[in-house]
Amino acid sequence: MLRLWISYLQLLELFVSSLVHMLYGFYIFSSAVAGDLSQVLNEYFHKANNNVNVEVKEEISKLNNANDLPPIVLVHGIFGFGKGRLGALSYFAGAEKKDERVLVPDLGSLTSIYDRARELFYYLKGGQVDYGEEHSKACGHSQFGRIYEQGHYPEWDEDHPIHFVGHSAGAQVIRVLQQMLADKAFNGYENTSENWVLSVTSLSGAFNGTTRAYADGMLPEDGRTLKPICLLQLCRIGVIIYDWFDISWLKNYYNFGFDHYNMSWRKMGIWGLVDCLLGNAGPFASGDWILPDLTIQGSIRLNYHIRTFPNTYYFSYATKRTTKIMGVTVQAYLEFTRCFSLGFCRCASGVFLQMFLPLTRDTGGFLNFCLHLAVLTCNLD
Repeated sequence: MLRLWISYLQLLELFVSSLVHMLYGFYIFSSAVAGDLSQVLNEYFHKANNNVNVEVKEEISKLNNANDLPPIVLVHGIFGFGKGRLGALSYFAGAEKKDERVLVPDLGSLTSIYDRARELFYYLKGGQVDYGEEHSKACGHSQFGRIYEQGHYPEWDEDHPIHFVGHSAGAQVIRVLQQMLADKAFNGYENTSENWVLSVTSLSGAFNGTTRAYADGMLPEDGRTLKPICLLQLCRIGVIIYDWFDISWLKNYYNFGFDHYNMSWRKMGIWGLVDCLLGNAGPFASGDWILPDLTIQGSIRLNYHIRTFPNTYYFSYATKRTTKIMGVTVQAYLEFTRCFSLGFCRCASGVFLQMFLPLTRDTGGFLNFCLHLAVLTCNLD
C-alpha cells in the first residue's frame, strides 16, 4: 500500500512538473516574440530617436575600446541561451547591453560539457568548431560544427587573457576549457596555455554535480542511464522531435545545440527518427549530453582530469532556496515531494524516519540527504 502511494505521488509530481516546465517554456518563448514585435514597432514609430541612440552607442563603444580592458565572458547553464537567441531576452539580465566588453556566447543548451568547451573556444578565436576526431567517432557525431567567420575576441592569448563568469553548468564548462588550453588540445593552436584565463567566477556552479539530476530521472546506479518514466524522458523525446523537424526560424529563436548530430529529417529520415526515439542513436544514446556530466559520478570523472592553476583567480558564489514551514527549514514543495518519495523507496522506513528529523533542521539538509542516500544505497536493493 505504501509503495502504491509513493508511485502515485511520483506520477502526480511528474505530471505537475512537466506541466510547469511546459508552461514556463511557452511563457519565455511568447515573451521573446512579444519583445521582438514591440521592438519592431518602436523602431518604426521612433526612427529619429533610434538614430540618436546609435550615435551615442558608437561614442560609448569608442571609449570602452580605448580602456583596453580584458573582456568578460558570461557562460550560461543548462537550457540557457546566449546573445541573439530568444529575441531581445537576456540570460544575464542585459549585462551584454551595458558594455561591449561583455560577451555572452550561445552554446548548446543541452550538449555535453566537453562539446560546449570546444564551442566556446572557437566562439572567441573564430573558425570552425572542431570537436576532435576521437571524441566525435566515439559519440557518433560530426567532427566539425558551426563556423565563426569572425571570432569575438581573436586576439585572445596569454598577453590578452579573459575574465570568465559561469552560471550553473557554465562554470564547469570554463574549467574544462582552461584544462584544454593547458593541454594544448586545439589543433592549429600550439601556443595555448592555462594563462589565457585571467579569472573564473562561478555563480551556483555545479562543480561537484547536482542531486537534482537524479530527481529529474538519471539513475543513481550509474549516473548515465535514464529511468523509463521520468521528466528527462519527456525532455529527450521533445528535443529529438524538435531537432528532427528542423524548422529554421524556430531554431533561430532557440537551439538545443545538437546540429552536429545531424538529426534533421532531411539527413536521417523517418527511420532515423525512430532509431533516436528508441534510444539506439543520437546524443542520448551515446551519453554525450549535459545531464550525465551533472551527476555526481559524471562530475567525479570530469574533476579527475581538471586542475586549478596558480596564475588564475578563482571565485565561487553559492546560493540556496529554502522556506520555513512551522519552524522547519525545507526546500520548495515539488522538490520536497520528489525527494521524499525517492528517499522512501530507497531505504528502510525505520532508518529513514530516525535520520529524517534532525536533518530537516538544517537549511536544505533534507533535500540533499534523500538524494545522496538514494545514490549510496542503490546497490542494497
